[in-house]
Amino acid sequence: MSDLLETPLHDLHVQLGAKMVPFAGYSMPVQFPLGVMKEHLHTREKAGLFDVSHMGQVKVSGAMAAAALETLIPVDIEGLAENRQRYGMLTNEQGGIMDDLMLANRGDHIFVVVNAACKGADIAHMKAHLEPEVIVTEIADRALLALQGPASEAVLSTLDPRAADMTFMDVATLDLNGAECWVSRSGYTGEDGYEISVPNADAVALAEALLAHEDVEAIGLGARDSLRLEGGLCLYGHDIDTSTTPVEGALTWAIQKVRRSGNARAGGFPGADIISVQMENGAPRKRVGLLPEGRAPMREGVELFATSEGGTSIGTITSGGFGPTVAGPVAMGLISADHSKLGATIYGELRGKRLPLTITKMPFTPANFKR
Repeated sequence: MSDLLETPLHDLHVQLGAKMVPFAGYSMPVQFPLGVMKEHLHTREKAGLFDVSHMGQVKVSGAMAAAALETLIPVDIEGLAENRQRYGMLTNEQGGIMDDLMLANRGDHIFVVVNAACKGADIAHMKAHLEPEVIVTEIADRALLALQGPASEAVLSTLDPRAADMTFMDVATLDLNGAECWVSRSGYTGEDGYEISVPNADAVALAEALLAHEDVEAIGLGARDSLRLEGGLCLYGHDIDTSTTPVEGALTWAIQKVRRSGNARAGGFPGADIISVQMENGAPRKRVGLLPEGRAPMREGVELFATSEGGTSIGTITSGGFGPTVAGPVAMGLISADHSKLGATIYGELRGKRLPLTITKMPFTPANFKR
């Protein structure tokens, strides 16, 4: 794995006994000695610390930064209050999703966090379309940690009591273990928690200070995936991609009214006409939650059918696995909208045999954000 990039916490992961794997060009911990199942449950019950430093951190600055970003992203950025964050996505001319991301209004700039596998393309795309009116800068000197779980507030407040004053999607600058950290109350598990941008030089010491708390365990990519799946959260490149529109991806909740047809700042982003028509008339496909019967998980790539025998495929599973919190298999799939009714039974084909799944609401386990 010598050609892989390493995060500032790489040596700490190895010291803690992590199993390291290639992920998005980085050497990343997939699990620690606790094991994926216990890591997952510990995060749901107490607090887990994740290294997400492989993600891209980007600063978009200039007086017109918010307005400029709205030409690429179909969400309300101009109306985003200072020290607040929201979810968004870059779209292409076909209405497909180039990446999903988080945007925070930091006063003099918009702070953007993008997916690791997409960050090079995302930054090039933003530079090509936004500069020189605004400046797009990759922040390469900061690590990114995520502290997730119901004990997160109590843990982080021991380092800076102001952490307790934050609510879901607030952002703030906190002093954590002597480091100036940019913190958002958000995450990718469905639990309460924080994402923490910390200078590289301070990252290991901060991680060690958090791990010293009795309620905190190091958590790897394996549990991160099962946690986000139970939370009904998309994984880019699997549940959504350049061929999936926000409507097909069941992400229209992220497109605020002001950016929709007939409103003040409607359209003006790539694929706006296609997305607008789908928002009014529906899309041919839809991302849905699926509960397989029995105990056997159905994983990504399993073909889905409307009937137990015969007929053509109506879609595929995009993410699937065992949900430790729900104590059973869970999955998401992209299927024909004609077959997406809640409560309906469809079938997944495993080794030539079709097994039933029920279309269900997401998330599979209730979200515990601090509103």
